[in-house]
Amino acid sequence: MLKLFTVVGARPQFIKAAVVSRVIRESLSGQISEYIVHTGQHFDENMSGIFFQQMDVPEPSFQLGIAGGGHGAMTGRMLEQLES
Repeated sequence: MLKLFTVVGARPQFIKAAVVSRVIRESLSGQISEYIVHTGQHFDENMSGIFFQQMDVPEPSFQLGIAGGGHGAMTGRMLEQLES
């Protein structure tokens, strides 16, 4: 079975992930295992949690918790954690 890691962290990514995740669950569940990785860029309920609930995105399999700092620093921490 193919493994797909969907990395989300900001509102536009949650919206895109909702569509992709729905197709995987409804049409490709025997072929693809999706793992949601939340970067933690938006970590409060109003900035991310509500998207998982209202848009029917599966809860994240992994939480990276990289919130805080500049964009470059957050991107660097995200890449380090994704690598491991």
